[in-house]
Amino acid sequence: MTGQDWLEKDFYATLGVPKDADAAAIKKAYRKLARTWHPDKNTGDAKAEQKFKEIGEAYGVLSDPEQRKQYDGLRAMAGGGPRFASGPGGAGANGFEDLFGGMFGGAPGQGAPGGARVRYTTSGGPGGMPGGGFEDLLGGLFGGAPGGPGGPAGFSRNAPVKGGDITTSASLPFRSAVEGATVTLTLDGSRTMTVRIPAGVRDGQKIKLAGKGQPSPSGGPAGDLIVTVNVEPHPVFGMNGKNLTITVPVTFPEAVNGATISVPTLAGDEVRLKVPPGTQSGTRLRAKGRGVRTKSGTGDLIVTIEVAVPRNLNKAATEALAAFAEASDGTDPRAHLAASAKA
Repeated sequence: MTGQDWLEKDFYATLGVPKDADAAAIKKAYRKLARTWHPDKNTGDAKAEQKFKEIGEAYGVLSDPEQRKQYDGLRAMAGGGPRFASGPGGAGANGFEDLFGGMFGGAPGQGAPGGARVRYTTSGGPGGMPGGGFEDLLGGLFGGAPGGPGGPAGFSRNAPVKGGDITTSASLPFRSAVEGATVTLTLDGSRTMTVRIPAGVRDGQKIKLAGKGQPSPSGGPAGDLIVTVNVEPHPVFGMNGKNLTITVPVTFPEAVNGATISVPTLAGDEVRLKVPPGTQSGTRLRAKGRGVRTKSGTGDLIVTIEVAVPRNLNKAATEALAAFAEASDGTDPRAHLAASAKA
């Protein structure tokens, strides 16, 4: 894209957004237009293909904060568009020459100090700018050498823009999220792509696949594919990072006296864990190495103990419970709460 392109093309009008549109509004407008004019939906339509290219070109500049700043500055300097003819209707009062005359010290209508008009040409040679003329002059103003790179990003003669990103989502069963899975996604309503989801992916996690998005309209790199993963809940297990979690009930005697219990794993087998005497609800036990297996290591299975309270007691159990209550020391387990509440 050349400097002349930046001056001649109104990227805001191309996307149908105001000049003060924020990044979200620009992205929303681009997505809507890209879906409408995408070549896959307009097969053989040269007009649609050109429109799609223009949309991508505009989005490539306006979605990049630095390029957008330079684009806005350049068009503001030129009066908002390519007005180069001297006289009425040109840049400023007397056209393109006065625009740059003012920049180099002359007042509008004078060009240079003393009233002498400064002449600028758009070609090299005697009396003109060295190198490539007008574009090289602008490149030099923004820090680049005449005829070479170094101007604002996207302003040089060959400055391709990145293609747009594609966002989509994938829903995975819990086991597939833990073990990893290969899924087939449908993009743009018709195009399909096979994607590998790594083991241990979290619900709501976004996975970026570089270069799998929209192609660049100007020969640059393709955009990215952003996949948001939705993990279906499991009736027994949960996931916390690399660790799997499970809540296991124990009886009151097991909690008081201690016990060895069997705990199921996601792999289908069981592990045996010791419940210490006097275990309280909420106590956590750990089965090492029975969590999520990832490239960076394997997590554990975290077992949360929950003391089960029986809902229906027979006569013998009721009598035994009464005897237990009578034989206990009468300590109030809630006494510390009252003391803490007063602190």
